Amino acid sequence: MINSTQVSYFMLSFFFDTGLIKYLFFFILMSLYIVIISANVFLIVVICMHRSLHEPMYIFLCSLFMNELYGSTGLFPFLLIQILSDVHTVSVSFCFLQIFCVYYYGSVEFLNLAVMSYDRYLAICHPLHYNTLMTFNKVSMLIALTWLLPFFVVVCTIRLSGTLQLCGNIINKVYCDNYSIVKLACSDTTVINIYGLIITCIVVFGPLILILYTYIKILKVCFSGSKQTRQKAVSTCTPHLASLLNFFFGSFFEIVQSRFDMSNLPMMLRIFLSLYWLTCQPLFNPVLYGLKMCKIRTICKSLFGCRVSKRLDLQ
Repeated sequence: MINSTQVSYFMLSFFFDTGLIKYLFFFILMSLYIVIISANVFLIVVICMHRSLHEPMYIFLCSLFMNELYGSTGLFPFLLIQILSDVHTVSVSFCFLQIFCVYYYGSVEFLNLAVMSYDRYLAICHPLHYNTLMTFNKVSMLIALTWLLPFFVVVCTIRLSGTLQLCGNIINKVYCDNYSIVKLACSDTTVINIYGLIITCIVVFGPLILILYTYIKILKVCFSGSKQTRQKAVSTCTPHLASLLNFFFGSFFEIVQSRFDMSNLPMMLRIFLSLYWLTCQPLFNPVLYGLKMCKIRTICKSLFGCRVSKRLDLQ
C-alpha cells in the first residue's frame, strides 16, 4: 500500500514541446505498436492452432510472445497519450502501476529466456531422453515459475518503494521507473537497497548462470558432435541467442542510463536508450522467430500461400 509519499503526482521531465513534430512521433509509435500487437498475436494463434507446434519449445515461445504483448501494452498507450498531452504529469498510483508493468515484463522476459535455454540444452545435449526429461508437467511448472516468481518479487519491490518519503517529484524519463523514485527519497533507503541486491542475485544472476551453463554444454556438444548435430544446434539456438543478446544490451543501456550521470549525452539519445529494451524486444522476437524457426516459417508460408491462391481463384 502506497501511503507515505509526500507528493500527489510525478513530472516526467524528458517530454518536451516538439510542436507539430509530436504528431509524427505519435504516428511512428502507433505504427510500431500495431505491428508489435499484430505480429505477436499472429504467432500465438499459429502456435495454438497447429498441433505440430504443441511442443515445449513452441509453448515457451508462446509464453514469450504473450509477455511481449503485455509489456508493449504497459508502455505504448501511456507514451501515445503523453506525446499528445501538454502536461506531462502522472499520479502516484498510476506511476507505481506502470513500474509494476515494466519491471514485471522485464523479469518474466529474462526468466522465459533462461527456461528456453534450458530447453535447448536438453534437446541438444540429451536428445534421446528429451521427452522424458521435458514432460508436460515440467513445462507447466517452468511456465508457472516464470510468471509467478516475478509477480511476488515486483509486488514486494513496489511495497518497499511506496513507503519512502519523497522530497521531489521530477522523474528524468518518459515513463515511471522505480530507481528514479528511490533517488527522490529523503528517508532511509538501506532496506530497499539490500532487498534490491538480493533480488538481483535471484532474478538476474540465477538465470544468467543457468544460461551460461547451458550454452557451454551446447558448445561442447557442437564441437565434439556430428555435422548434423551442429546444424541442429545452430538452427535452434541462433534466434534464441540473438534474442538474449538484444535483451541484454537493452537492459544494460537502461541500467547504465539510470544509475550513472548521462547528462552529457543528447536527450533524444537518452530517451532512445531508456526505451530500447521495452520497444525493440517485442518487435524483434516475433520477426526473428517467425523467420528463423523452420516449422513456424513453413506454416506461415502455407497460410499466406493458401490466401493468395484463394484470391486468385476468386478472380
